[in-house]
This record gives sequence, structure tokens and C-alpha cells, in this order.
Amino acid sequence: MWAYIGFTEIEITKAQAASIDFPGRDCEPEVKELLQVPKIRRQFAKFDPKKLRDNLAEYGAWTDEELQDHEQNKIRTLWLACSNINDGED
Repeated sequence: MWAYIGFTEIEITKAQAASIDFPGRDCEPEVKELLQVPKIRRQFAKFDPKKLRDNLAEYGAWTDEELQDHEQNKIRTLWLACSNINDGED
């Protein structure tokens, strides 16, 4: 299935998205692990860092300084995509 964060498309399975569905808990370790899945890693390798930064900036949840960290932006983007799938938004 496809998840959309702004103009960023990520192909991910429901099972993969569900693997980080722990409301109220920091799921960063699970998201980092999911980023190592070859198909997901290849997708993120193609993303323009500025595009991810711009998409995340629209949420207003991070400062400009925080958004300079591309690795964290990949984590944020994947986490949001999984959350959208888990919430039935995608």
C-alpha cells in the first residue's frame, strides 16, 4: 500500500506499519529498524532531503534547526506514514 506525506510516496505493507503502532510510546527504535528493510531503504535513498524537510515543515512540529537533520527527517517521515496507515488515513 502507499502512504503519502505531503508529496512523498512510500510503499509499505500494513504489517510493516503495524510494527510501529504503540500509542504513547517512543517507537523510534522500531522505525529505525523498518528503515533498514531493503525496499524501504531504497525508497528513502531516492528522496531529496529538501523535499522531506519541506513536507515535514508543513506540520509545524519541528524547528528549522531540527529539520536540518536528514536522518531524523527520514525517521519522522516513515513514522508519520505508518501512523497514517494505522489510523486508516491512507
